[in-house]
Amino acid sequence: MIKCIDVSDLKVGMYIHDLNCDWMSHPFLLKRFLVNDESAIHKIADAGIHEVYIDTDKGKDVAHAPTVTEVKHKLEQEIIELASREVPVERRVEAAAEFGRAQLIHNEANLIVRGILQDVRLGKQVELEMVEPSIEKMTTSILRNGGALLSLCRIKDKDNYTFQHSVSVGALMVSFCNAMNMSREVIHHAGIGGMLHDIGKMKVPDSILNKPGKLTEQEFAVMKCHVVESKQILLATKGISDTAVKVAAQHHERHDGSGYPEGLKGEEISQLGQMAAIVDVYDALTSDRCYHKGMAPTDALRKIFEWSKFHFNPVLVQAFMRCIGIYPIGTLVRLESGRLGVVIEQNDNNLVSPKVKVFFSSKSNTYIPPEIVDLSRSMGAGGGDKIVSHESPSKWRMDPLRFL
Repeated sequence: MIKCIDVSDLKVGMYIHDLNCDWMSHPFLLKRFLVNDESAIHKIADAGIHEVYIDTDKGKDVAHAPTVTEVKHKLEQEIIELASREVPVERRVEAAAEFGRAQLIHNEANLIVRGILQDVRLGKQVELEMVEPSIEKMTTSILRNGGALLSLCRIKDKDNYTFQHSVSVGALMVSFCNAMNMSREVIHHAGIGGMLHDIGKMKVPDSILNKPGKLTEQEFAVMKCHVVESKQILLATKGISDTAVKVAAQHHERHDGSGYPEGLKGEEISQLGQMAAIVDVYDALTSDRCYHKGMAPTDALRKIFEWSKFHFNPVLVQAFMRCIGIYPIGTLVRLESGRLGVVIEQNDNNLVSPKVKVFFSSKSNTYIPPEIVDLSRSMGAGGGDKIVSHESPSKWRMDPLRFL
C-alpha cells in the first residue's frame, strides 16, 4: 500500500516510493529506495522535502498515514471546490479561431530561442531585439485566447527540450501575468525573463545537460549553477530589465526557503519570481524527457497544488490554476458515457465542465463522428455527460491535438 507521510515520521526500514517533489529539487539518484540509515533521512529533510510516499508492502508502515488514494481524492475535491468559484480569464476569440496564428508564432519563437541559445554557447551576447518581437506576438495571441498557444507549447521533442521549454515558460509567464491583471509592460518583461530563464544552461557541459538519466550529486551541483549563469548573462545584456532578470534569477527559489541559489523565503522572493517557479515546474512536469514521462496537465496541477503547502505560494498556485484551467485545452478526457474527447475550450462559469470534442468510444473501441459537447450545459440540464477521468494519449495511441 502506498501512503503519504510527514518526513518527521520517516524511519529506517521504510521504502520510499516517491520523494514527492520535482526532480530538480532533490539530489538522489533514485526516486524509489529503501531507507537504510539515518543519513538518508537527514538528506531528504535537508533537500527541503516535507512529505514522501512510502510503500508499506516493501518496508515499515505508519498506521495513521493516509493512502495515496485518500490524498488524491482530498486534493481533487479541494481543486474542484476552488474551480467552481473561480472565473477563467476573459478571451476575445474562440481557441479554434486562434490556432493557425498561434502555430506560426510558436514555430517562430522556437527558431529564435534555438538561435539565441546556440549563440550564447559560442560566447556571443544576447541580442534582446531578437526576443522582443516574439514576446509581443505571443502576448497578442494570448490576449485573444491563451489556450491556443499554450496547448501548442505542450508539444515537445525530447532532444530539443531546453529551448522548447524556454518558449513554453515565456508563453506561460505572459498568460499568468495577464491573468493577474498586470500591465502590458510588466507582461512583456516577464515574458522575456521566462523565455531566457534557462539561458545559463548553455554554460553547463553537454554531458550533464543531456544526460539520459538521473544526475549524480556532483553533476546536480553543476546543473544548479545554471541559475547564477543565467543571471550573469542577462545582467550583461544591453537593455534587459530588472523584471526579466528576477524571473530568471529566482525561478528555482521556493516559498519555504528550500530552493536555490540564495535560499530566499516567502516575500523575499519577488512575486514574478514566485510565479516563474510555478510555471517552470508545471512545464517540466508535463514534458517528456529522456528519463521522465510527462504527466497529464491535470495531474501536474494536482501535484503543484499539493506542494503549495510548502514550496509555492498557495494564492499564486490557485491563480495559475484559474489561468490555464483544471482541464487545459488539448487534454484528453473520458466522459461518463464512455466517449473520449479533447478539451477545446474552457467555460466561463465552471472550470471543471469545459467544452469537449468527442471522437472515440472506449466501449466499442472505435472512432465516432466528432461532436462538440458543452459539459456545463449538459450538467445544467441534469443527467448529462461529465468528465470521469483524464486519459493518457499514449495509452490510446492517439494524438488528441489533431482534433482541436
